[in-house]
Amino acid sequence: MLRPSLRKPNQMRPVSMETAVNKWAEGSCLIKIGGTHVLCTASVDFNQPTWKRMQHKTGGWVTADYSMLPRATDMRKSRESLLNDKRSMEISRMIGRALRSVVDMEALGKNTIYIDCDVIQADGGTRCAAITGGFVAMSLAVRWMMENERLMENPIREHIAAVSAGIWNNELILDLDYEEDHDAEMDANFVVAEGGQFIEVQSTGEQHPFDKSQLGEIMDMAAVAAEKLINLQKKVLE
Repeated sequence: MLRPSLRKPNQMRPVSMETAVNKWAEGSCLIKIGGTHVLCTASVDFNQPTWKRMQHKTGGWVTADYSMLPRATDMRKSRESLLNDKRSMEISRMIGRALRSVVDMEALGKNTIYIDCDVIQADGGTRCAAITGGFVAMSLAVRWMMENERLMENPIREHIAAVSAGIWNNELILDLDYEEDHDAEMDANFVVAEGGQFIEVQSTGEQHPFDKSQLGEIMDMAAVAAEKLINLQKKVLE
């Protein structure tokens, strides 16, 4: 069965990443994956977070905040409801975990990098776009710190990207848009490091259980797509 977008099962939507889109942030990236557009900014604070200072911890920290603009979806959401959105809190934690997984906190020194991911327009896969674009913004912030002699070495060990996949109409598909995600039998998000190793897997059987072979096939599909996203990250960071 043809997908609503007429894509092949293993075909992603068009992807673009534009850097230096925010005048003030030390690093910024506007990532577009089909109809999903996310503005990612990285802000540098030359201090540890309060909890690290209180516990006399060494090293720095990377943290993330994810939110949607009121009209990012088909119906407007009030700003008050967005401020207390538990889904956004859960996604924020996921983005932070993903980005911290490839950063040497000791090499980061006593600095904090804040990643803000604001969804301008949502059409499925917003958390994956936020992680992929957030990595680019973080990389640019680290580059800024090194150029300004705030860091002596690059604390980022390797690239990461994230991609969604799932089962829709009994077919394994990559990069679900909203229409597919809404009716998916299985929905999954994968955070993948350079070389195809997995950092985080979120997978839910929405309508019925799925088996190990299906998950394995989807993971293979996601690894290939993540490699393409990482290659694009490297290109825009040149």
